Amino acid sequence: MAGWLGTYDFLLVSMTLGAMLALSLYLPLMSGQLSLASPAFYAIGGYIAALLSTRVFTGLNPYPVPLVLGEMVLAALVCGLVGWGLGVPVLRLRGIYFAIATIAFSEVLRVLALNLEVTGGAVGIFGIPQPFSTPLGYLWLTLPLLIMVAIAIGHLEQTRAGKAMQAIRSDELVAQTLGIDTTHYKVLGFVLGAILAGVAGVLAAHLLNTWNPRQGTFDTGVLALTAVLIGGNRTFVGPIAGGILFTALPELLRSLADQAYLPPPVATFCRDGRLMLYGLLIILGTRFFPRGLCQPPRWRSLWSILLGHQTRKM
Repeated sequence: MAGWLGTYDFLLVSMTLGAMLALSLYLPLMSGQLSLASPAFYAIGGYIAALLSTRVFTGLNPYPVPLVLGEMVLAALVCGLVGWGLGVPVLRLRGIYFAIATIAFSEVLRVLALNLEVTGGAVGIFGIPQPFSTPLGYLWLTLPLLIMVAIAIGHLEQTRAGKAMQAIRSDELVAQTLGIDTTHYKVLGFVLGAILAGVAGVLAAHLLNTWNPRQGTFDTGVLALTAVLIGGNRTFVGPIAGGILFTALPELLRSLADQAYLPPPVATFCRDGRLMLYGLLIILGTRFFPRGLCQPPRWRSLWSILLGHQTRKM
């Protein structure tokens, strides 16, 4: 068991981070907003951790865990403020126009990171100090955080705010006629998603030991979107399952590609065709499982009982 954990420790931590990134996209999706800005906030969190640990708190080895927690708090504040500032005007857009605006925001930040000296340009920032001697130590931070976030989102789904967000997702015009402040709840989901993505970025920067503009790109958004759409977009369980699965999928494909019995074109596709496979899964998933794979009503009922809530109709 210890040998297995030592071999796949980095992958296990990456799976928890992938689940959190998927949840950061799920939060605005709760109110029907397809946001692809999560990679941008993920990158912001990573740069905050990289700059503080290499330019401000230098010469610390191992890097103190309380400072990592402080970076997470700062990233949450910065991403929350940026998310609010972006969300108030941009959330007036709907549908594909809103998605394009969030993609544009991510690309603007990527171009800035490529050209600013403080971010290290295209090379990025290297030598980000480690708070743990092995990647497995990060599970002491990422796993409890994922559990707490899952509980919080599960609770949110059962509250008045969560029901309002679900009503907006079903039909925004009807929600407005019911007196629901649609702008307020859409901004709420967007800001919460930005905060979670920024916190995940802090942990990812320390885990990777380097941070550059290649982190938090459009590819990252495609991965998170695939995780939510295939895992399930009507309950928080779906993004967690999808994030874990699709973070582990490249490793599984690489292992499959090493099998001698595979024809060379198939092996090459397994190694290099990840994004094409994700696109194919999105097409097939939205066609045959429009709400994702994780849609068991029993889980919702059990969750309501555990939280002491009774399901109410809006």
